[in-house]
Amino acid sequence: MNSTIDINCDLGEGNSAEDCEKDARLMPFISSCNIACGGHAGNEKTILISLLNASKHQLNIGAHPGYPDKKNFGRVSMSINVTELESTIYQQLNLITEIAEQQSIQLNHVKLHGALYNDVEKSSELATRVATLIKSQFAKLKIFGLAGGKLQQASHEIGVEFVAEGFMDRAYLANGQLAPRSIAGAVLEDEQTSIRQAVALAAQKPIQTIENKTIHPKVDTICLHGDNPRALSIIKNLADALKLAKVTIQ
Repeated sequence: MNSTIDINCDLGEGNSAEDCEKDARLMPFISSCNIACGGHAGNEKTILISLLNASKHQLNIGAHPGYPDKKNFGRVSMSINVTELESTIYQQLNLITEIAEQQSIQLNHVKLHGALYNDVEKSSELATRVATLIKSQFAKLKIFGLAGGKLQQASHEIGVEFVAEGFMDRAYLANGQLAPRSIAGAVLEDEQTSIRQAVALAAQKPIQTIENKTIHPKVDTICLHGDNPRALSIIKNLADALKLAKVTIQ
């Protein structure tokens, strides 16, 4: 059983300083964050404020690139060729890297967003291209991605440090992938269900899939979506539940 677990949150997905302040309320209860860098969400202002807030809370800070599609919040697959995709990922990572460097803030990792996160799990070739881009252009950054998936395999093959991720507020399929948001029940609405799933993942215990099968993802970090309307309540109660399970967030 893990005695520690990393808890990460996708943040910086609003447009204003007020949105960033709402995010900052989650920061005392997590250990890592992934900051949107202008593709699916975010802008230079929100990136800067999010970086400063995360640094103040001593979080592991990651970049959170997605499809360049704010209208659909990066949650719809885009039919762009791989070269265009590499270009937009590079631009997003370059933007957040430059802003971080201006503030002497160190980035720790990259985590893909939404449909892009899911799409790399459908194609070994795409997973390899993305991992190769990160290794060649942003060599100091780890990759956060789906536990047991194609991006994990690609990262290991080309020598990028990989952090295996599980989700507390999303349902899984029996193949270990996330249930698509188009399926009823794909997003876990009930707070206690999310907390139970997080504690099970942290304790390296099996979890139930949407088809009522059992899977056993081996995770190093667990995600709570920052845009979950109950995020603050969930994360506060999760801290208590993990304490009871003798697991420390770090």
